[in-house]
Amino acid sequence: MLGVGRLTGEEERSVAVIPEYLRDFLLAPRFAVLATIAPDGLPRQSVMWYDVLDQETILMNTAVGRAKLDDLRRDPRASLCIADGYRYVTVIGRVELIEDQERAQADIARLAVRYVGEEEARSWIPQFRAQRRVTLLLRIERVLAHGFAGA
Repeated sequence: MLGVGRLTGEEERSVAVIPEYLRDFLLAPRFAVLATIAPDGLPRQSVMWYDVLDQETILMNTAVGRAKLDDLRRDPRASLCIADGYRYVTVIGRVELIEDQERAQADIARLAVRYVGEEEARSWIPQFRAQRRVTLLLRIERVLAHGFAGA
Protein backbone atom coordinates (compact mmCIF):
# COMPACT_ATOMS: atom_id res chain seq x y z
CA MET A 1 0.00 0.00 0.00
CA LEU A 2 1.32 3.44 -0.88
CA GLY A 3 -0.60 6.53 0.13
CA VAL A 4 0.51 10.08 -0.49
CA GLY A 5 -0.60 13.11 1.53
CA ARG A 6 0.61 16.66 2.04
CA LEU A 7 2.61 17.96 4.96
CA THR A 8 4.37 21.35 5.08
CA GLY A 9 4.41 21.51 1.30
CA GLU A 10 6.30 18.23 0.80
CA GLU A 11 5.15 14.73 0.07
CA GLU A 12 4.64 12.29 2.88
CA ARG A 13 4.60 8.64 1.89
CA SER A 14 2.93 5.74 3.67
CA VAL A 15 3.97 2.12 3.11
CA ALA A 16 3.57 -1.16 5.04
CA VAL A 17 7.29 -2.02 5.26
CA ILE A 18 10.48 -0.02 5.74
CA PRO A 19 11.59 1.17 2.29
CA GLU A 20 15.27 0.84 1.42
CA TYR A 21 15.77 4.62 1.21
CA LEU A 22 14.95 4.91 4.95
CA ARG A 23 17.19 2.06 6.09
CA ASP A 24 20.37 4.09 6.76
CA PHE A 25 18.38 6.71 8.69
CA LEU A 26 16.79 4.04 10.90
CA LEU A 27 20.01 2.09 11.41
CA ALA A 28 21.67 5.10 13.07
CA PRO A 29 21.26 5.01 16.88
CA ARG A 30 18.74 7.83 17.24
CA PHE A 31 16.30 8.01 20.12
CA ALA A 32 12.70 7.18 19.29
CA VAL A 33 9.41 8.17 20.90
CA LEU A 34 6.99 5.29 21.48
CA ALA A 35 3.32 6.24 21.76
CA THR A 36 0.94 3.83 23.49
CA ILE A 37 -2.69 4.20 24.52
CA ALA A 38 -3.21 4.93 28.24
CA PRO A 39 -6.25 3.57 30.11
CA ASP A 40 -8.09 6.88 29.67
CA GLY A 41 -7.62 6.64 25.89
CA LEU A 42 -5.04 9.43 25.70
CA PRO A 43 -1.61 8.86 24.19
CA ARG A 44 1.34 8.09 26.46
CA GLN A 45 4.85 8.71 25.10
CA SER A 46 8.17 7.19 26.12
CA VAL A 47 11.67 7.80 24.79
CA MET A 48 13.11 4.46 23.67
CA TRP A 49 16.14 2.69 22.30
CA TYR A 50 15.24 0.64 19.22
CA ASP A 51 16.75 -1.49 16.47
CA VAL A 52 15.49 -2.60 13.08
CA LEU A 53 15.12 -6.40 12.92
CA ASP A 54 13.87 -6.52 9.33
CA GLN A 55 11.70 -4.49 6.95
CA GLU A 56 8.60 -5.36 8.98
CA THR A 57 9.76 -5.35 12.63
CA ILE A 58 11.26 -2.86 15.10
CA LEU A 59 12.75 -4.21 18.34
CA MET A 60 12.56 -2.38 21.67
CA ASN A 61 12.81 -3.47 25.31
CA THR A 62 11.44 -2.31 28.65
CA ALA A 63 11.38 -3.24 32.32
CA VAL A 64 8.34 -4.86 33.91
CA GLY A 65 6.33 -2.31 35.88
CA ARG A 66 6.53 0.47 33.33
CA ALA A 67 3.22 2.10 32.33
CA LYS A 68 3.90 1.60 28.61
CA LEU A 69 4.04 -2.16 29.18
CA ASP A 70 0.67 -2.12 30.95
CA ASP A 71 -0.72 -0.09 28.04
CA LEU A 72 0.57 -2.61 25.49
CA ARG A 73 -0.81 -5.58 27.43
CA ARG A 74 -4.23 -3.93 27.27
CA ASP A 75 -3.97 -2.62 23.69
CA PRO A 76 -1.04 -3.56 21.42
CA ARG A 77 -1.50 -0.63 19.03
CA ALA A 78 1.44 1.77 19.04
CA SER A 79 3.50 4.18 16.99
CA LEU A 80 7.19 4.96 17.05
CA CYS A 81 8.62 8.26 15.79
CA ILE A 82 12.30 8.74 14.97
CA ALA A 83 13.20 12.35 14.16
CA ASP A 84 16.29 14.22 13.06
CA GLY A 85 15.64 17.90 12.50
CA TYR A 86 13.06 18.24 9.75
CA ARG A 87 13.22 14.58 8.74
CA TYR A 88 11.24 11.92 10.53
CA VAL A 89 9.96 8.39 10.21
CA THR A 90 6.84 7.22 12.03
CA VAL A 91 6.15 3.50 12.27
CA ILE A 92 2.63 2.39 13.18
CA GLY A 93 1.60 -1.13 14.11
CA ARG A 94 0.94 -3.61 16.87
CA VAL A 95 3.43 -4.74 19.49
CA GLU A 96 4.14 -8.36 20.29
CA LEU A 97 5.48 -8.89 23.82
CA ILE A 98 8.29 -11.42 24.34
CA GLU A 99 8.61 -12.20 28.06
CA ASP A 100 11.27 -14.93 27.85
CA GLN A 101 14.01 -13.57 30.13
CA GLU A 102 16.94 -15.04 28.23
CA ARG A 103 15.72 -13.40 25.02
CA ALA A 104 14.75 -10.12 26.73
CA GLN A 105 18.13 -9.81 28.48
CA ALA A 106 19.97 -10.53 25.22
CA ASP A 107 17.87 -7.90 23.46
CA ILE A 108 18.49 -5.15 26.03
CA ALA A 109 22.23 -5.94 25.91
CA ARG A 110 22.10 -5.65 22.10
CA LEU A 111 20.37 -2.28 22.37
CA ALA A 112 22.86 -1.04 24.96
CA VAL A 113 25.78 -1.88 22.68
CA ARG A 114 24.03 -0.09 19.80
CA TYR A 115 23.50 3.09 21.84
CA VAL A 116 26.43 3.35 24.26
CA GLY A 117 29.08 1.03 22.80
CA GLU A 118 30.31 -2.34 23.95
CA GLU A 119 32.57 -1.16 26.77
CA GLU A 120 30.00 1.05 28.49
CA ALA A 121 27.21 -1.47 27.82
CA ARG A 122 29.09 -4.04 29.94
CA SER A 123 28.74 -1.73 32.96
CA TRP A 124 24.96 -1.51 32.44
CA ILE A 125 24.37 -5.28 32.23
CA PRO A 126 24.20 -5.90 36.03
CA GLN A 127 21.46 -3.26 36.32
CA PHE A 128 19.49 -4.89 33.49
CA ARG A 129 19.93 -8.39 34.95
CA ALA A 130 18.43 -7.17 38.23
CA GLN A 131 15.26 -6.26 36.31
CA ARG A 132 12.62 -8.42 34.73
CA ARG A 133 12.68 -7.30 31.08
CA VAL A 134 10.26 -7.63 28.16
CA THR A 135 11.14 -7.36 24.48
CA LEU A 136 8.72 -5.33 22.36
CA LEU A 137 8.42 -6.25 18.69
CA LEU A 138 6.58 -3.56 16.75
CA ARG A 139 5.05 -5.35 13.74
CA ILE A 140 4.81 -2.67 11.08
CA GLU A 141 1.47 -1.91 9.48
CA ARG A 142 2.38 1.53 8.16
CA VAL A 143 5.51 3.65 7.73
CA LEU A 144 5.28 7.41 7.25
CA ALA A 145 8.32 9.43 6.21
CA HIS A 146 8.88 13.12 5.72
CA GLY A 147 11.84 15.14 4.47
CA PHE A 148 13.72 12.45 2.55
CA ALA A 149 15.01 12.90 -1.00
CA GLY A 150 13.90 10.14 -3.34
CA ALA A 151 10.80 9.45 -1.28
